[in-house]
Amino acid sequence: MMKYLLKFLLVLFTFFIGGNLFGQEKKLAKAKNQYNNYQYIDAQETYLKVAEKGYRSVELFSHLGDSYYFNSQFEEALYWYQELVISYPDKIKAEYYFRYAQTLKSAKRFEESDIYMKEFVQLSKNDKRAQLFDSIPNYLERIELQSGRYTIENATFNTSFTDFGAAFYGDNIVFSSSRDTLILKNNVHQWNNEAFLDLFVTHYDSVNNSFSKSKKFNDRLNSKFHESTAIFTKDESTVYFTRNNFDGEKFGKDQEGTNRLKIFRSSKNGEGEWSKPQSLSFNSNEYSTAHPALSTDEKTLYFSSDMPGGQGASDLYEVAIKDDGSFGKPKNLGSRINTEGKETFPFISEKGDLYFSSDGHIGLGGLDVFVTKLKPTTKEEKLAINMGKPINGPKDDFAFIVSDTSKRGYFSSNREGGKGKDDIYHFMQLEDLKTFCEITITGVVKDGDTEEIISGAVVTIYNEKYDVIEVIEAGDDGMYATTNKIECGAKYFIRIEKLDYSSTEMLITTPDETQTVDLSNYRDLRLVREVKVVQVGDDLAKILQLKPIYFDFNDYLIRPDAKVELAKVIEVMKQYPNLKIEVRSHTDSRASAEYNKKLSSRRARKTLNYIAIIGAIDRNRLSSRGYGEEELLNDCVYGVKCSEEEHEKNRRSEFIIIDQ
Repeated sequence: MMKYLLKFLLVLFTFFIGGNLFGQEKKLAKAKNQYNNYQYIDAQETYLKVAEKGYRSVELFSHLGDSYYFNSQFEEALYWYQELVISYPDKIKAEYYFRYAQTLKSAKRFEESDIYMKEFVQLSKNDKRAQLFDSIPNYLERIELQSGRYTIENATFNTSFTDFGAAFYGDNIVFSSSRDTLILKNNVHQWNNEAFLDLFVTHYDSVNNSFSKSKKFNDRLNSKFHESTAIFTKDESTVYFTRNNFDGEKFGKDQEGTNRLKIFRSSKNGEGEWSKPQSLSFNSNEYSTAHPALSTDEKTLYFSSDMPGGQGASDLYEVAIKDDGSFGKPKNLGSRINTEGKETFPFISEKGDLYFSSDGHIGLGGLDVFVTKLKPTTKEEKLAINMGKPINGPKDDFAFIVSDTSKRGYFSSNREGGKGKDDIYHFMQLEDLKTFCEITITGVVKDGDTEEIISGAVVTIYNEKYDVIEVIEAGDDGMYATTNKIECGAKYFIRIEKLDYSSTEMLITTPDETQTVDLSNYRDLRLVREVKVVQVGDDLAKILQLKPIYFDFNDYLIRPDAKVELAKVIEVMKQYPNLKIEVRSHTDSRASAEYNKKLSSRRARKTLNYIAIIGAIDRNRLSSRGYGEEELLNDCVYGVKCSEEEHEKNRRSEFIIIDQ
């Protein structure tokens, strides 16, 4: 009896477990379908029910994390990505290390974020996001440099609904909001379970820094689906804006049944009424185009899109606006701007600066606002610079616009302390963008006489006030390089010291843009032995670093500049009474070889006589020889046209040690 009872219970248990697993698999399939259709709120609910039953998998954790991540709910996404990374470290894709690192930043856990970004770098070396992180290890310092340049305040026209995407419209501000729409329309967007957006307008009073009561912008432009991110021409007669793929009658979908975003255009007629919005020619049912911006001359439209051929989740593009109002072919702004992440919400200022939001460039978490030059002329201007705090923070910061004239502007954010999910913030710019310029000073320490490399020398960098910036010991290869911050356009003293050598020092002014300053070839930074080692055959001119002993053309008289150098030779011969030298004289190639031989002999004897008479040096220690034009230092042979300076290099004297 007991045998049959146990068998019955086993069958019942198996049935129960099998039925339970079958039920979970059905829910997982449902959740996956919802996820693939961008129904993230519904997918969350279904996945959470499965997770509550104790089910665990890579797909469950990754999709749950994504459903929150793509809705900018980073705190919730962090929890599920953490479960994913800890539970399945060997099974997850590299992208999830990046997303996990981003959510850690949003929790201000930067050190942990950097750890997982390093994992991402190892797995994705060709990814622009990985390369940016690897090349800017001090990114927080860069962000801090740009911080504090703005005062911000939550705009008074925000509501508890979603408000974002301000646009200048004369003295008015046009923006997107979901206010009123949920009350009047019983439909929501399945992506985030929120009401659809309309365009609203408010008047800005610059004298009192206040806003009028907001109202719907225009019924011709607003529809029952999303409208957002408008941009107006300077004469306020044409508007470009983002809308769902809906032309007022037909709701368009891609091949998988998803409704994408499109850019529409409308213009005022003679009576000041807006025309029916028209979809732009480069739009498509199969991808989204959104968030238009205009160049200063209004001949180019910039926008964000996930069209095929891009680099990431969304890229920035430009397209020419022809004189007849038609459009050219969209062009990707390239890897200087775009990454494998999300680049979106472009804006072109009056100065031609491109502002945009990105989660691919290095920031503080979520989307950050960056700025770069549209037409850079220097390395510095090519950089995409993080705008710093308080514009950027741990959450999404986007849709930045500014008037370069008034220094006032707006941006949107879902940061804590706002009235709704997304709020618009009004700001005043206090300072211009700070130039972040990186200078590295490098060099190789060498012997001033022999040009041999010297290892172990101490290189000290001082600022203009003579404060020590850095002390470096040259390596075995004689090389040194600064690691501390060296400012652009500033004066620095470079001192090099080593035992048995005379110290040397040089003042430099650093350039105005990021680069490496190599001091290897500066003779003023060569070290010279305090006690020199000389050998028979050495040239005193090189050992003493004499300036060349030159003679005027067709002359053998000692020039005043030569007398200064000959005084150094005399001093050495007095210090070392056993030293014997041969004075060797050379000419240029002009005149005959025979004449030049005689001229050089006279010059050598003249030099010898000068040393003997002026220095009271025993003539037995001196000899002379003329080489004429036999040992030219350049190609200025007879008949070759050369400058006077080139010929002068050949009219010289040498002082060769023949005994010591």
